[in-house]
Amino acid sequence: MMVSRLLQTLVVFAIGIMFHLPVRADVISVKSVEIEQSDDGLILNADFEFDLTSRLEQALNSGVSLTFVVEFELARPRWYWFDEKAASERLQIKLSHNPLLRQYRLSTGALHQNFSSLADAMRTLSRVRSWQVMERDRIKPEASYIASVRMRLDTAQLPKPFQLSALTNRDWNLSSEWRRQAFPVTDEAGAK
Repeated sequence: MMVSRLLQTLVVFAIGIMFHLPVRADVISVKSVEIEQSDDGLILNADFEFDLTSRLEQALNSGVSLTFVVEFELARPRWYWFDEKAASERLQIKLSHNPLLRQYRLSTGALHQNFSSLADAMRTLSRVRSWQVMERDRIKPEASYIASVRMRLDTAQLPKPFQLSALTNRDWNLSSEWRRQAFPVTDEAGAK
């Protein structure tokens, strides 16, 4: 009797956990990815498309900063072993709102740009331009690579109460799938 009661309690607890697990919300879509070879290395240009959920927009307008991360990986496939990871880079872009000035701000490192509307800030946030993801001396000439790009909301950068909400509420989980594409390196870009 005691064992069956314990088993029932465990089953109810397991079902409760299943319904409270975070649900992945793939609401950021990767529209285009372009990798250019330059004299300095590889340059990434990417376009994303997404809208903030009503909860995220409300939190932003209440003074909570949202940090988005663009992640880039470059791997060289090998038939005899695991793929060789050639590069792995992250670009953090912080979106914040100043209610007193009625301005939105995008920050990347020490660079800041102000906007009078959320739509203008989102348009700029969704476009990554001229991001150097790999130096020229690390590029192997005549090699073939697989480039992967994605964007996501970094919930670890949210204030603690919002981090707890992000665990169980899909409104706080914005991310895209990895966009993978083949990228051949020509001899001119890889040669020294």
